[in-house]
Amino acid sequence: MSSARDTVLGRIRDALALAPTPPVVVPRAYRTGRALPDDERLALFTERLLDYKARVHPCTADRTAEVVGEVLREHGARRIGVPAGLDARWLAGYEGEVRQDHADVPPARLDALDAVVTGSAAACAETGTIFLDGSPDQGRRALSLVPDLHVCVVDLSTVEAGVPEAVARLVPERPTTLISGPSATSDIELERVEGVHGPRTLVVVIRTDA
Repeated sequence: MSSARDTVLGRIRDALALAPTPPVVVPRAYRTGRALPDDERLALFTERLLDYKARVHPCTADRTAEVVGEVLREHGARRIGVPAGLDARWLAGYEGEVRQDHADVPPARLDALDAVVTGSAAACAETGTIFLDGSPDQGRRALSLVPDLHVCVVDLSTVEAGVPEAVARLVPERPTTLISGPSATSDIELERVEGVHGPRTLVVVIRTDA
């Protein structure tokens, strides 16, 4: 004997099968082609990141290792995880233990990491959003979500003014993670709680000439 739920769902399926299915046209009249000079784009992106309570360190590309090392030392990170394709030169200023991530590493081992260092695929200055797409220098989603500190290296050349321009940089078939500041939510009394769904601390190293 079928349950009431099965009966209701069956009737819905029958109705959908009989209903006409006209083509759906999705409007794509987005405002595109916006651009800002490098200094304005950097200022806007930095402002948005700080508003989200992220920490921002602009630097030239030749100082990447120095700044990343300083950030990790400042946060007492003795053991970090990195995706397999991360540029090893970025870690030349770090003296702690580096563990390269792979698909077979269980979440419990990721939780033992003090921090993760990744690259990024693109970013949006208007919203302060960073896009990760699982490329070799970014790794799988779990790697950037489980450790409590995420140090993300962003090239200013990949920071677009608006969302449509940033999304246009992405490969639709790749898994995309959007990061707008450190993980945060509010409890029932509207008190801000950080680190519930991802890293409690986000540090963005912006390479201004890359």
